[in-house]
Amino acid sequence: MTANRRQFRYESAESLKMALFQIRANKTRSFLTALGVIIGIVAITLMGTAINGIDRGFDKSLAMLGYDVIYVQKSSWSTMGKWWLFRNRPDLKIEYADQLNRIIADDPHSELQIAVPQMSTYQATASYKEKTLEQVFSLGTTHDYLQTASGALSAGRFFTITESAGSDMVAVVGDDIATALFPNEPALDKFIQLKNRKCRIIGVFRKQGKFLGLFSFDNQIIMPLGAFEKIYGKNQFTTIRVKIKDQTHVGQAKEELLGLMRRIRRIQAGQEENFSINEQQAFKSQLDPIKNGIAIAGIFITGLSLFVGAIGIMNITFVSVKERTREIGLRKALGARRRTILLQFLIESVMICLIGGVTGMAVALSITFAIIIIVPDFPVQFSFNLVLASIAVSVITGIISGLAPAVTASKLDPADSLRYE
Repeated sequence: MTANRRQFRYESAESLKMALFQIRANKTRSFLTALGVIIGIVAITLMGTAINGIDRGFDKSLAMLGYDVIYVQKSSWSTMGKWWLFRNRPDLKIEYADQLNRIIADDPHSELQIAVPQMSTYQATASYKEKTLEQVFSLGTTHDYLQTASGALSAGRFFTITESAGSDMVAVVGDDIATALFPNEPALDKFIQLKNRKCRIIGVFRKQGKFLGLFSFDNQIIMPLGAFEKIYGKNQFTTIRVKIKDQTHVGQAKEELLGLMRRIRRIQAGQEENFSINEQQAFKSQLDPIKNGIAIAGIFITGLSLFVGAIGIMNITFVSVKERTREIGLRKALGARRRTILLQFLIESVMICLIGGVTGMAVALSITFAIIIIVPDFPVQFSFNLVLASIAVSVITGIISGLAPAVTASKLDPADSLRYE
């Protein structure tokens, strides 16, 4: 048994040397033969990189929303952009948060922890001296806001219960605003102009990034509700942020909140809700079709490229068998076994595919790095699993495409092969 194993290792090593020699001797033909595999590996690698990047960026964005926070709003995230479906709904009121908190406090078995109101506008303008920022996200809330938010402060503090109750003109700003308005000096205790009011900066959020690559959490100004209403009025977009006690019980918490809001809004049994309760699952359901589309396109391109590449490798290997028929006959006449001949051509086919796979991975990795440099916020992630998958696909393609020619070569008759011209 040991002798057979040594013999097999020797035959494999010799077949590998012969395969590398043949590939070097026919560089152009080997490259053109492997081109289909290269395209296929580039496609499957970029597809996996894109899906991994989307998942990573999506998880990071959901962490910004808070895994344990659900939102009561006028419209639904699952039908985002279809504003006409909800335009006739009555606006939410800030007072709903206080009503929810009283009910939650009286129920020790509630899945809810705290409700925090907020008003917001995307049309704010902030200025300091000669610098002005447009399209700033301005938000008014209470001192409890940080209980429902994932952001942390890099400097200063959040406003207190006294400042919140007194509607003090204080604000906590995002990193982009602090950097843009105060590039060479600290932002703390500076006064920024918001419409016709001045607001003192008491805190700066640590950089958080963009939500799904669209909305930046670093481009926001957060202030007490009363201060927000003084500047922008009361007729702004209202949201009730509700923190739950256990993020694994989101379904139960959502059902409880639905019942409480129906009770607060006096919606009778059988009547449809005139509000929406939003949570992360809405974004997940919208993301899945995008990922599926990328996967289907990638699999189609990969399958087509590998099929064409496999046919090409099979044809070239058959040509190689014909070209080396006399060599095969001579080797068999000198005692080479069928297994040795089969292994020789099979390893050659696998090596061509492996070279194509490595080249494809190198091209895909270069494209990935180029995307990261050109578009730093674009979610891409190259993983070790993709390398393993590419190698496995290359080996399998090589085995499938080289098996038939290798079997044909191993079955050649030595006498006929030696007479072949």
